[in-house]
Amino acid sequence: MTADPVLVEIVEGTLASVEMEVETAIARTARSPMIRDAHDFRAGIHDVRLRKLTGRSYSALVQPIVRDFPVEEMNPGDVFFHNDVYLSEGGIGHLPDLCVTVPVFHEGQVVAFVQAFGHHDDIGGAVPGSMPSHARSAFEEGLMVPPIKLWDRGEPNRAALTIMTRNSRMPDSLAGDLDAECSACLMGARRLGELFDRYGRAAVEACFDAIISKTTETFRRELLSKIPEGTYVWEDYAEHDGVDAPRLHTQRITLTVDHAAPAPLLIDFTGTSPQAKGPINHAGDYAGGVFLKKWLAPILRNLADTPERMAELDVNEGVVPLIEMRFPEKGTLLTPIFPAPTNARTFVILRLLGVLAGVLAKATGGRMPADQETIRYTGVYGDDHEGRPYLMREVLGGGSGGRWYADGEDTIHVVPDSRNIPVEFAESRWPFRVERLALTRDSGGPGKFRGGLGYEKHIRMLRDASFMSIADRSILSCWGVNGGRAGRPFLVTIDGVPMEGLVDDHPVRAGELIKIHTTGGGGWGSPYDRDPSLVAADVRDGKVSLESARTAYGVLFTTPDFPPGTLPEIDHPATTDLRAHLRHQAPTPFFDRGPGYLRLSGGRPDVDTP
Repeated sequence: MTADPVLVEIVEGTLASVEMEVETAIARTARSPMIRDAHDFRAGIHDVRLRKLTGRSYSALVQPIVRDFPVEEMNPGDVFFHNDVYLSEGGIGHLPDLCVTVPVFHEGQVVAFVQAFGHHDDIGGAVPGSMPSHARSAFEEGLMVPPIKLWDRGEPNRAALTIMTRNSRMPDSLAGDLDAECSACLMGARRLGELFDRYGRAAVEACFDAIISKTTETFRRELLSKIPEGTYVWEDYAEHDGVDAPRLHTQRITLTVDHAAPAPLLIDFTGTSPQAKGPINHAGDYAGGVFLKKWLAPILRNLADTPERMAELDVNEGVVPLIEMRFPEKGTLLTPIFPAPTNARTFVILRLLGVLAGVLAKATGGRMPADQETIRYTGVYGDDHEGRPYLMREVLGGGSGGRWYADGEDTIHVVPDSRNIPVEFAESRWPFRVERLALTRDSGGPGKFRGGLGYEKHIRMLRDASFMSIADRSILSCWGVNGGRAGRPFLVTIDGVPMEGLVDDHPVRAGELIKIHTTGGGGWGSPYDRDPSLVAADVRDGKVSLESARTAYGVLFTTPDFPPGTLPEIDHPATTDLRAHLRHQAPTPFFDRGPGYLRLSGGRPDVDTP
């Protein structure tokens, strides 16, 4: 059946509206700060063929549900649940991500699915928060639940809910969050069912096909056509796994581009390091890597003609036919063998975003953003003033990489709509005081387009507690592109003593000060090519210091103190000869890694690290 173009617009808008309504309902009714305030959850809508229809953000997969529960045996009011990483077909990365799935019915048949998954406070395991940084096994990370029917025809499975809440250190918030997610998805299923009732199954499903086909053709025509055919290699590294001493854990992509092939992009992960002893593994080699395809595809949007066009492009199932993935044998960071731990798998899947951006930068002459690292978990836990246990865990963002047309953005989060926890809420709920929350000066990598700045957050403890951290890029920096310099790495100090990136339970005493500095994005282009007036504006705004303006950008201020809102006199010593020298020293494209760097030679990386 051919889809009516007008109806396609109606259906596409309805899908986006239902997805947003589900997320709004969850945010307003959930209990935990991680879900309600930090918004670390996602909703998604899938058709009966398991294709993701919405593209505002990523979501988990329906494959594990239909694998274990035949569609023809599902009933209205059923809600399915799972969080088992190794039985999720790659859609769940670590146990705190709990996923609920609700089938949508029309005339007694399943026609679609509404799904939500989010990062919950605690699901058991060795440490509060269920992310033990030194875990050697999935059994240390919390309660593993394979796909189960959590609600049956509208009736909750009280036994299953009791088991899950009994295993959690935060049973009330867990119960409240699950109730919010189940109820929101049931509401979304009713809304979507109304769409089928209004227009009929055949017409709506034809619109689904059209929506997905449009994405496939748009990406093929507007984005992939900009990548020259050939083979390109790029790799980057996680720094530590929580068990072994810090070392480089390689994630490598060999990208082969063949526009005549059914899948023009072949992503080969051969060369990725063996699975780690600690929890930085990601089980990505399931269902043909379909989750990773949709996770990585947003990087391709950077090839759009304009930033405005890039913002218009959603990522749904339409990107899947364009990408073929080849995984190494079992036993690597991306193909771990159960029960390898996975709770810090963000080290791998976030790095893969940068690896794909790096390999595309090589292929396109640098038309990609510089590197960024915009997720890390930090927090404290202990007993509050009334002796009740608490857990404060926050997902703080960092600076994004400079782009070929603009600076990076400050303190962003890779998860859409996610937020830091408001200071007023935090201080009223937990026994500490936030003394400073600001941008970290000089954290963005210098460049013609500067990297975005990270957070600086100071927390003064009012009671004894324990500090926790799950963070990478505490040794290596976010690299720059085309002569751009690296950003500043992640750093936490407690009363001046530096912490490692992976910490479970470091004691922090009442009165001590925790200082958190998140990562800055890498710069794009030579900093000596930056407009001096922009450097002056950065100094005026407190984003770049006078010293960095001089040493990184070659901009000297003849008036060191000047009123806010005014530009000082400046002298820019970068001459034509100096620029030529810099280009000679840093051939395009050039990726600066901070203490070490990576030059490009003959299409393969030549690594020089400290």
